Amino acid sequence: MASTISTPQASTRLLPWSARAWFLAALAGQWLFATYIAWTLVRPLMGADAASVDGTRLITGYIQGDTAGNAMLLGHVLAAAIINLVGLLQLVPAIRRSYPSWHRWAGRTFMVLSLLAAISGFYMVWVRGSRLSDVSAAAITLNGVLILLAVTMAWRLAMQRRFAEHRRWAIRAFLLVSGVWTLRLGLMAWVIINQGPNGNTERLDGTFDSIWVFGCYLIPLAIAELYFRAEKGGRAMQFTAAGVLALSAAFTLLGTFGAFTFMWLPHF
Repeated sequence: MASTISTPQASTRLLPWSARAWFLAALAGQWLFATYIAWTLVRPLMGADAASVDGTRLITGYIQGDTAGNAMLLGHVLAAAIINLVGLLQLVPAIRRSYPSWHRWAGRTFMVLSLLAAISGFYMVWVRGSRLSDVSAAAITLNGVLILLAVTMAWRLAMQRRFAEHRRWAIRAFLLVSGVWTLRLGLMAWVIINQGPNGNTERLDGTFDSIWVFGCYLIPLAIAELYFRAEKGGRAMQFTAAGVLALSAAFTLLGTFGAFTFMWLPHF
């Protein structure tokens, strides 16, 4: 008798459940990151203790007299906090069905803030000089260009009511704009797995760093493409995508634990 796991019904069930596992892991990580950004960056920048953000090891923090640069920094971190709070909720079908007006307005907010995050990122890297190395600067720039493309496509397709295509581009936009978050999780997961740095430098130009500064958004995009194809694919593709998503969920949980413990918690 064939095992239950080999039936088409099993592969059909495994794919959405693995996607839900990744969603829950990512939701925990993104909300913790949003809390960290709001408390340690947005709060002081909007108050009288703006200089305290320098203690969070920002590449370029608050600079006295640099009104434009400080405003760009505030806009960047404020956009990041909101994006991390509402971005994943846009992907929940039940919310889209039950609260369509909220979904539309939250989606517009997400896309506008994603554009702000990309543009302010360009400014900080190439005008303010907020970069660790040329490799990381190139990776951030490519990430920003892809964000602009994905957001434009998602918005255009929504206006044309081509919702199936809009969904795919919205997911791509979300994964791209989450690159900074994924970067941190990946670095921490890598350090935990290796029990210390391995191919890492302070300037993010080590062997692993040079791969991961691009991989932190290109790999999630590749996984998303696998998921899109598996939704209408055969059993083998569905099982493969389910396994990849399950591993991604485990990786996300490990990275969230590392980032929260070693990068975020000490600043509260």
